[in-house]
Amino acid sequence: MDQNIKNLNKELNQNPASRQGTDIKKDEKYMREAIRQAKKAYALEEAPIGCVIVYRDKIIGRGYNRRTVDKNTLAHAELTAIRKACRKMEDWRLEECTMYVTLEPCQMCSGAIVQARIPRVVVGCMNPKAGCAGSILNLLDMKEFNHQADLTIGVLGEECSEMMKQFFRELRERQKAKKKS
Repeated sequence: MDQNIKNLNKELNQNPASRQGTDIKKDEKYMREAIRQAKKAYALEEAPIGCVIVYRDKIIGRGYNRRTVDKNTLAHAELTAIRKACRKMEDWRLEECTMYVTLEPCQMCSGAIVQARIPRVVVGCMNPKAGCAGSILNLLDMKEFNHQADLTIGVLGEECSEMMKQFFRELRERQKAKKKS
């Protein structure tokens, strides 16, 4: 499964035409904004996950991972962005919005996406260990639910993936140094 996801991410990055029906430049523009959010998490020594929610070509919600800093399981980038977008829209339904997130959502965030009725999700890189938008299962496309979301994956995927790899390399080095001292 891990290798299949890597191959899919690579194919999507090398062949943007495989994302037919989407505005590639617009997707990349907003994914760059999600990456900007992820870098805020990185600066806090949090896993660098960032998210933006767009409505009619305007960002209405932003979020980045803050689980460790806030000591809160719910402090995921997607949930923060959903909360802010709902406040901006004055509604819990985000039916005409698109979510851009640097890492494939977990089961909690995928559930929140379905509950918020977000119709489209754009993912930078997949998460073979905990992703619930295609890696482990796809909660965004379960016909048993009353809402599904279209999924676009691999937008700036190499950049998103490299940021995650670098973060965890540095984390392992810090942990190793801490054990020695």
